[in-house]
Amino acid sequence: MSVAITSLERAALDKIVVAAPQMIATLKNWSNINSGSMNIPGLHRQLAQIKTVFAELGGTMDEVALPPTQAVDGAGTPYEIEHAASFRLVQRPAAPIQILLTGHYDTVFPETSTFQTVRAVGEDQLHGPGVADMKGGLLVMFQALLALEQSKAHQNIGYTILISPDEEIGSTGSAGLLAHHAKLADLGLTYEPALADGSLSGARKGTGNFSFVIRGRSAHAGREHHLGRNAIVAGAEVIQRLAALTGAREGLTVNPAKLEGGGANNVVPDVAVVRFNARLAEPEDMVWFETILQQIRQEINAQDGFTAKLHGGFTRPPKPMAPPNAALFAMTRAAGGALGLDIVWKATGGVCEGNNLWAAGCPNVDTLGVRGGEIHSDREYMIVSSLAERARLSALMLFKFASGDFDAKALRKMK
Repeated sequence: MSVAITSLERAALDKIVVAAPQMIATLKNWSNINSGSMNIPGLHRQLAQIKTVFAELGGTMDEVALPPTQAVDGAGTPYEIEHAASFRLVQRPAAPIQILLTGHYDTVFPETSTFQTVRAVGEDQLHGPGVADMKGGLLVMFQALLALEQSKAHQNIGYTILISPDEEIGSTGSAGLLAHHAKLADLGLTYEPALADGSLSGARKGTGNFSFVIRGRSAHAGREHHLGRNAIVAGAEVIQRLAALTGAREGLTVNPAKLEGGGANNVVPDVAVVRFNARLAEPEDMVWFETILQQIRQEINAQDGFTAKLHGGFTRPPKPMAPPNAALFAMTRAAGGALGLDIVWKATGGVCEGNNLWAAGCPNVDTLGVRGGEIHSDREYMIVSSLAERARLSALMLFKFASGDFDAKALRKMK
């Protein structure tokens, strides 16, 4: 597949290059705002900035309140996690082509993180929290849509923008909103960072986060040790069983991440919380894995003096390189080729909102953001020139959807 760039499209793409200095300035401002997933005041500040910038697109903007989600603390007690609001902008909902564009404005860096500010490294790198993942991507999205709004063919495309405050903790609050709008769209575009070499993510594994809460019986560790039921020991045994499941299905990994519980050395501990993550390649493996977890729970409950409860579940099913996704990648590659970019993709164990969209039946490409690397660390960086580069890529894709050179309606019909 190949496409040509018209003179009008090229003029619009050239404007994006001119806008690059403003994009950089805005990114520095945004990334100096701490918007860790649990920092609600910081998220509010970031959301206000997003609303100010995206208002230039027109359309109908609102904030969508998200439901709280349940978690368990180190004592095994359930509690609720409150979320900031999702940002939503709806433009031309009656247009013949409907596109869902998604991103997130939270980062993995808490309010107490020492990684708080942006600094330039050389002529083409910025280091800072969220510069790549994914405040840079949000600006790529905005600039591409602004180019669309200034084009003659913009009336052919309607779109919905959803920018979430909880992607880095699994999109547990925003999952329902993402699914609702994914079902209404012809295709989805998501702005997670590309790799530094420009590669995109292709097939993605699914993921789930779980906790076993195991309760035993406390007792004096010396005088009445025999009366105790050590929950920490039971938890350690569960960890061994979970770790042994890695590889039991092709592509399955299980990561026991934390064991909590216990107290004074002279007390038999009566509670343990085992937290773990599972990633898998095939949707049917989710049912198999959850069946194994229920068997483990039942076996613990069958032991004298022990009870176990399982919390959590799979929040993002696998996203395979199914024909609709492959066709959309081919369109992305064609647009990249017209711009002199060699777009390739790689399968990954990472997950994102692209998994959520695909679970709702929406074909999507999910790494259209800036090029960068070392995300989720205090070495996170993005390549400055990729702001304009990737905005031009998305803008050209939007132009071609609007002109019909890329058939957006054909994607959902593929098997």
